[in-house]
Amino acid sequence: MSNEQPSVVAVSLDDRHRFSKKPVEQITLIAGHGVEGDAHAGATVKHRFQMRRDKTQPNLRQVHLMHAELFDELAGQGFEVEPGQLGENVTTRGLDLLTLPAGTLLRMGPEAVVQVTGLRDPCVLIDKFQHGLLKAVIERDGDGRLIGKAGIMGVVVHGGPVSPADPVTVELPAPPHVALEVI
Repeated sequence: MSNEQPSVVAVSLDDRHRFSKKPVEQITLIAGHGVEGDAHAGATVKHRFQMRRDKTQPNLRQVHLMHAELFDELAGQGFEVEPGQLGENVTTRGLDLLTLPAGTLLRMGPEAVVQVTGLRDPCVLIDKFQHGLLKAVIERDGDGRLIGKAGIMGVVVHGGPVSPADPVTVELPAPPHVALEVI
């Protein structure tokens, strides 16, 4: 990632469970709930697959964040992806989201704080959006383990408005750091 100040480049939401979300001028984060008006907001899990298993689980996926650098990488492979189209609520630039440890706090806008909970598990719906895209957002590390590049998930610790061009400040948790896992 670059040395530029990390920032929000787009914010998106959708009040229904669809794959893509619509970019908007501003979202409002609500502590312990998520993005106001978004289908994935709530204290308990809202992901349809996870709800079928146990709808009383805590919602660790209140906010989906994705790095715009992924879109640049995908464009180089012939894909056209815009903010919100892969279902993320917040698109950032200048921040390597995938390497953040669990528990990292992301301060966005004047007062919003999101605590990073894990990696997004990219699913087959990505291929339905654009054929071949699922393979493009998954890599293997040196040990052969799958690594998803489709963003990270978090919970809202402190609410507030978030808009494009807002700075993002990173507060790492105390060591030892725990690598993100798929949630």
